[in-house]
Amino acid sequence: MSQKLPIIQLGNPILRQKAVWVENIKDKEIQKLIDDLIVTVSQANGVGIAAPQVAESWRLFIVASRPNSRYPHAPEIEPTAMINPQIIAYSTEVVKDWEGCLSVPGIRGLVPRYQTIEIEYTDRNGQLQKQQLTDFVARIFQHEYDHLEGKVFLDRVESTEELMTEAEYQQRQKVRI
Repeated sequence: MSQKLPIIQLGNPILRQKAVWVENIKDKEIQKLIDDLIVTVSQANGVGIAAPQVAESWRLFIVASRPNSRYPHAPEIEPTAMINPQIIAYSTEVVKDWEGCLSVPGIRGLVPRYQTIEIEYTDRNGQLQKQQLTDFVARIFQHEYDHLEGKVFLDRVESTEELMTEAEYQQRQKVRI
C-alpha cells in the first residue's frame, strides 16, 4: 500500500549528494518508492518531488503539476515518474520566476531557468521517453533534476534580495488576482 513519506529538509546531507543511477527499474522497492512519492507530492501540495527529498538517493523524481494552494495556476498533468532523467538540449532563453521547495519550507526564491528543454528519461515501465518541455513544467523538471545533482533552488538565486517568505509570497499572489 502506498504511503506518504517524511520529507527531509535543508541541512540533511542527503540533499547535497549526487543521487545514484537506478539500474533495476522493475525492482519492487523502486516501484513502491514511485507510488509513495506520488502520494507524498500530492498530500504535500507539491508539483514535483525527487527521491533524495525522502532520503532515498536515487536518480528518480515525480513531475505532478496541478493547481493547488502553493501553485494555483499550475497546469494539470498526470503524475509522471522520471527515472535516470537527462537534459539533452535547452533554449538560450532563460526566464526568472518564483520557486519554493518542500525541503526548504517557508521560503521562495526568484530562480533563472531555461524556458525550453529537451529531455529523456526512463518511465516506470522501462521505456525510454523523449520530450520537449516548456514554461512551468520545464521549471519543475529542472528544479527536481537539481535535487539529483545535490543542489537546491537557493543555489541558483542570484541575490538574497530575490528571496521572500512563503507567507509574503502568498499575500502578494492574493493581491495579483
